[in-house]
Amino acid sequence: MTTTDDVTAVTSVLNELVAAWGRHDAEAYGELFTEDATYITFVGTLYQGRQDIVDSHRSLFAGFLKSTKLAEEVLDIRFPGPDVAVVNGRGDTYKGKRPPKLTKVQTYTLVRQDDSEWRIAAFHNTKRKPLMESISYRFAPGLIPAAEK
Repeated sequence: MTTTDDVTAVTSVLNELVAAWGRHDAEAYGELFTEDATYITFVGTLYQGRQDIVDSHRSLFAGFLKSTKLAEEVLDIRFPGPDVAVVNGRGDTYKGKRPPKLTKVQTYTLVRQDDSEWRIAAFHNTKRKPLMESISYRFAPGLIPAAEK
């Protein structure tokens, strides 16, 4: 049975993820993932395992994503089992002021491990393409998600 404590614990992991990103702390970022986690970036790169995630973020924080912050917006949390949570949300990286619209759609799968801690087992990040969505909705209105009607 899902409890308010479970929702709080899962959102806490995501808040810690944002905080670790803000400090550019690849180790702390990676600790929020399971040892065998998978991480798919919006360009399609697949990282496998915590160490791969840490190493890639260490490089990103020193290069492409230096001085960036992470914006996160949770849209939905579901618990398909007592020790599994699926989170759908939007996110983005930015410098300066947080963008009003986040351009990426993200899915996190979290698991409660033996130590009762929730960790991210899988992450998938997709870049939204609003123009393509708009065109497809115009020619095939049946594609419009219920939440956007």
